[in-house]
Amino acid sequence: MAEVVSRQAGVEPPDSVPAMSLAFISVIVPVRNEERFIHRVLEQLLTQDYPPERFEVLVADGRSADATREVVRAAVVEYPNLRLLDNPKRLSSAGRNVAVRAARGDVVLLVDGHCELSDRNYLAEVADAFARSGADCLGRPQPLDTSTATTLQLAVAAARSSRLGHNPDSFIYSSFEGFVRAETVAVAYRRSVFRRVGLFDETFDACEDVEFNHRLDRAGLRCFFTPRVGLRYHPRGTLAGLFRQMARYGRGRVRLLRKHPETFSFGCFVPAAFVLGVAAGPLLSLLAPWLAALYAGTLGLYGLIVAAASAVIALRQRNAGLLPWLPLAFLAIHCGAGAGIVLESLTGAVRPKVALDQTEEGEPQERPQRRAA
Repeated sequence: MAEVVSRQAGVEPPDSVPAMSLAFISVIVPVRNEERFIHRVLEQLLTQDYPPERFEVLVADGRSADATREVVRAAVVEYPNLRLLDNPKRLSSAGRNVAVRAARGDVVLLVDGHCELSDRNYLAEVADAFARSGADCLGRPQPLDTSTATTLQLAVAAARSSRLGHNPDSFIYSSFEGFVRAETVAVAYRRSVFRRVGLFDETFDACEDVEFNHRLDRAGLRCFFTPRVGLRYHPRGTLAGLFRQMARYGRGRVRLLRKHPETFSFGCFVPAAFVLGVAAGPLLSLLAPWLAALYAGTLGLYGLIVAAASAVIALRQRNAGLLPWLPLAFLAIHCGAGAGIVLESLTGAVRPKVALDQTEEGEPQERPQRRAA
């Protein structure tokens, strides 16, 4: 890959790589109440070893109730290639669309407001991956950052990256390089992609990226997956936060299925069957002894599988402290996803559009959209 250096560092790009020959990259950062993380994310983006005149950072803020906007405004003064955009609908899907419409880049890259982007060549790697692959979009791994994690967060990260803790059809914890389906991994797009398939569906407040990427796959567009553009995300710090996160994913999965029936996957709906079985089991057990035995046996089998998976993970990581937390993390993952699927299946078709609020951990929650005064 041709070396690219930033003029902010006081060095011009090499003569062999004229700045104007580099892809112009629009980095889109949809946020709401990300005061704790947004400064670091912007710092890591805006000090990239990439000519500042060849990229822009567009922060689409969903009417944050904390100091997110103030942090971004302060950075705008220092960096002319940073812009703050208003997202009155508050949803991440709507924020992405606001920024896509305003973007000037040849390439549109999505970055969340609470991730770790430690590679100063990250944008150069994105440009290089498009150039050498000729792909329409790029996919990346998104492992969880554990550099400053608590024991619970270590357990959450380990559980989420295991086969028992995430969709086995997803590549987000993979490390190979090659062409894959865009559905679960695509995060960077040539501008022509949006002209071809449209924008993000703003009726989604989770899974909007999966729904958008599904349309790319259906249109026959190519996705190049490379770990060289991977990012790290902060694992949830509480079991309740993990449960809410997975419930949102579960709801989003049902909305995806409702819009695109061909996306049905039996594995994705196993958590819902588990939750329904746990809830209905005590009542069914009263009907016949064999139902009681089946219920107890199923719970016992689940417990053994989770215990075995937890022991293997703790042994591999040589951290016995994970053992008490891993079963709880798996339970929050499975019950959260299952509850979200069941809730959306029962009420989703008639739910009003909602805006997202955030907890202090950045965990989205729902609340009714307010009418303008």
